[in-house]
Amino acid sequence: MNPITLYGIPNCDTVRKARRFLEAQHLDYQFHDFRKNPLTLDTLQAWQNRQPMDVIVNKRSTAWKQLSDEQKHQLMAGDNLALLAEMPTLIKRPVLQTDTALLFGFNETEYQKNT
Repeated sequence: MNPITLYGIPNCDTVRKARRFLEAQHLDYQFHDFRKNPLTLDTLQAWQNRQPMDVIVNKRSTAWKQLSDEQKHQLMAGDNLALLAEMPTLIKRPVLQTDTALLFGFNETEYQKNT
């Protein structure tokens, strides 16, 4: 069985939907609350190597709207991963990571294909 990690924050509605989906499918997964356990720069770099920043970054978040134009530009250019570690709500939630997939946001069809 492939290890599955679901990253997010517990009180996020979309994260709850993803957790319910995984539990309904009887899939074992590890939940990583990235507010309590900040992401490492190595993890964020690995994600950036697999997905473009426009997939990773949640541009509808309050945190995004509070950034300066310069910070937004740096982040989208992939030059400020430390900002994602500091402000995890900038990351599109949830993040599902398996041996073969890295998905941002919850899409039931994509989850069915990749779990």
